[in-house]
Amino acid sequence: MADVTEASIRRALKRATDGKAIDAGEATALLAADGPLFDELLAVAGGVRDAGLREAGRPGVVTYSKKVFIPLTRLCRDRCHYCTFATVPHRLPAAFLERDEVLAIAREGAAQGCKEALFTLGDRPEERWPAARQWLDERGYDSTLDYVRACAIAVLEETGLLPHLNPGVLSWADLQRLKPVAPSMGMMLETTATRLWSEPGGPHFGSPDKEPAVRLRVLDDAGRVGVPFTTGILIGIGETPAERIDAVFAMRRSAREYGHIQEVIIQNFRAKPDTAMRGMPDAELRELAATVAVARIIMGPRARLQAPPNLIAGEYALLLRAGIDDWGGVSPVTPDHVNPERPWPQIEALREQSRAAGFELRERLTIYPEYVRRGESWLDPRLAAHVAALADPATGLAREEARPAGLPWQEPDDAYASGRTDLFATIDTEGRTGDRRGDFDSVYGDWDEVAAHISAEAVAAGAGKVVPRIESDVLAGLKLAAEDPAALLDPAHEVQAMALFNADGSALDELARLADDLRKEVNGEDVTYVVNRNINFSNVCYVGCRFCAFAQREQDADAYRLSVEQVADRAEEAWRDGATEVCMQGGIDPKMPITAYADLVRAVKRRVPGMHVHAFSPMEIVTGAAKAGVSVREWLTELHEAGLDTIPGTAAEILDDDVRWVLTKGKLPASAWIDVVTTAHQVGIRSSSTMMYGHVDHPRQWLGHFRVLAGIQDVTGGFTEFVGLPFIHTNAPIYLAGIARPGPTWRENRVVHAMARILLHGRIGNIQCSWVKLGDEGTIAMLNGGCNDLGGTLMEETISRMAGSEHGSARTVAQLKELAAAAGRPAAERTTVYGRR
Repeated sequence: MADVTEASIRRALKRATDGKAIDAGEATALLAADGPLFDELLAVAGGVRDAGLREAGRPGVVTYSKKVFIPLTRLCRDRCHYCTFATVPHRLPAAFLERDEVLAIAREGAAQGCKEALFTLGDRPEERWPAARQWLDERGYDSTLDYVRACAIAVLEETGLLPHLNPGVLSWADLQRLKPVAPSMGMMLETTATRLWSEPGGPHFGSPDKEPAVRLRVLDDAGRVGVPFTTGILIGIGETPAERIDAVFAMRRSAREYGHIQEVIIQNFRAKPDTAMRGMPDAELRELAATVAVARIIMGPRARLQAPPNLIAGEYALLLRAGIDDWGGVSPVTPDHVNPERPWPQIEALREQSRAAGFELRERLTIYPEYVRRGESWLDPRLAAHVAALADPATGLAREEARPAGLPWQEPDDAYASGRTDLFATIDTEGRTGDRRGDFDSVYGDWDEVAAHISAEAVAAGAGKVVPRIESDVLAGLKLAAEDPAALLDPAHEVQAMALFNADGSALDELARLADDLRKEVNGEDVTYVVNRNINFSNVCYVGCRFCAFAQREQDADAYRLSVEQVADRAEEAWRDGATEVCMQGGIDPKMPITAYADLVRAVKRRVPGMHVHAFSPMEIVTGAAKAGVSVREWLTELHEAGLDTIPGTAAEILDDDVRWVLTKGKLPASAWIDVVTTAHQVGIRSSSTMMYGHVDHPRQWLGHFRVLAGIQDVTGGFTEFVGLPFIHTNAPIYLAGIARPGPTWRENRVVHAMARILLHGRIGNIQCSWVKLGDEGTIAMLNGGCNDLGGTLMEETISRMAGSEHGSARTVAQLKELAAAAGRPAAERTTVYGRR
């Protein structure tokens, strides 16, 4: 930090003292504070911490978790140059602890009043060590994570300890599978300095799971899934001060965007013998304290900061001055297997040290108090009883006198047939109670952080700027559309495809004419429709999709759940009214039992054997499979055997994660959507395909979306139709927050439907327009611009109406025929898979 001066440190301190945000350069300068400036830095940080504790309702309280440390496996596929925890198979009695060994540790901890079972293990050892693969195979586990899940359930049921899982790098799907068995999880970010991973000699060189971009993705995915998450940095491993600060800002960004980082650990490197970094000096404690203080200032008063008490050489008062408010997990039973040479302090000694510094030591659970009190959006219902048995309901902290006892890990009691179950009808007469959820300001993350991810192209689209068209590109595109339509998907013709997406005036009219000519060639003159009923069986959902106005919290006035019998009743009513299909979808309701999906299908089939069941979005499928602990293929096969006929290809939005993570927060990534749909097709379940457009997206992403759909269709042939879904903005949270634009323009609606017909020609023959989103005028225009299908009668439609659509919830067959006639064409009834009735 040669360019840091006393003056720059003083300027940064002045900004921090005044409560102003500091930037990365100022934060880096503060790391060099010394003498009286160092003391001033610690005083500022301590003041920020104290303000946060007052706001949290526990002034002067510093916390810890009483835990046992379960080293499930010390094998790892990584090669970190400072680690003594990871080892090789011949130095271990077995590749993993046996389940009985895990339970023995947990029972000893429970007997001594511990409440947390910290599972620590190497990353995916079976991918490096044959001994690990063999051990898992012999016991019937597909992966280390499957075994982690099984052991966590055993600990919950046998001992009542709360698992905290540290299995390393996890995908979105992994986090979905593990959330139901653990109140919290964690993974140290360690550093964002890519060179420490990529360059030979670096501490993380040769360790695939230590790539900073990969670990940052885990942090974000944990937020998307709603996992209370612990992370942190390791200082003194060769990073520069600026790189250290960059890592802190990266954690803050993720915390603000998703609100899930329950704890940040600032850990100092301590050299260990028998490692490649044994000769590297330890990080100095003054350096640790300065980093803690700067992290506190950056992260803010609501962050919970920890420094491991067994690595600070007794400098408790120094770290408390620097702004920590937590001592982490402390075990009276097991050693710190990562730092075995440095024992935990005795809890009473820790209490005395905290008291001497003016703080009261209180026990917490592995899930922090704020998340205990927030409840369902963060804690799976199957864990609620385990947490409630140990938590003080008033504070969310641990009840220190409570002793863990095993409890069943099971589905919640049937919570259906409740709330505003007539919403499907009264949404058209009474409307919704309010234009937004009560937790609007918190559930979707920090809106400024969300807005920062919107691409420049999407911003331009939102401002109504159409990319200038080069007429020769437009003409070349129109020529290709006439001669070889699907060739426009080829990257070699991207310039021409983009020119057509930006077509207007006479060029747009010609594009629509070409699309309609293709429609005539493929489908003839008939406008098809299906007589169906939508049944949205629950709108309770905590995923936090930022475009969705349908989802409600359980306690919200418009929330409801239908029972299995109520769903069957509605299906029977629809059958009597001539319906051949029910389309069933719902929110990702945490209290919906795993069995409910198949039960709904069976109930409809029992009541109306001839009814086609078109049900469950890919998001519902991947979540159900994760909760059940089975693969998507197994889950879909079970649903198919129960009677599921086809699935809707909804939850696609835009199949580009750059826009999905702005738009949806917690919904499945594009890769998971592709996997679900592809797998469904492979097991004999066909699907529709969709695209929701006109929000924070841009035409290049539309083109990419169509390419993805075409690629799937080339492999499976399982798509029955494409449905364009214009974004309904009126009550959408992302619009109310001032980020999304107010839906697509008339020009964009025409372009998307025409280009769908052209780009998917030869692959997907049916292009549907949504009357509920487009209205009569828009529907007629789309029918004259490439569309051949009107969708269904619906009979009820809640999702678009909750968002603010003004085009009703149901159409009769006669009304659909009138729409077709207005477009100058006859109407014909079809089946779900486009057979004629």
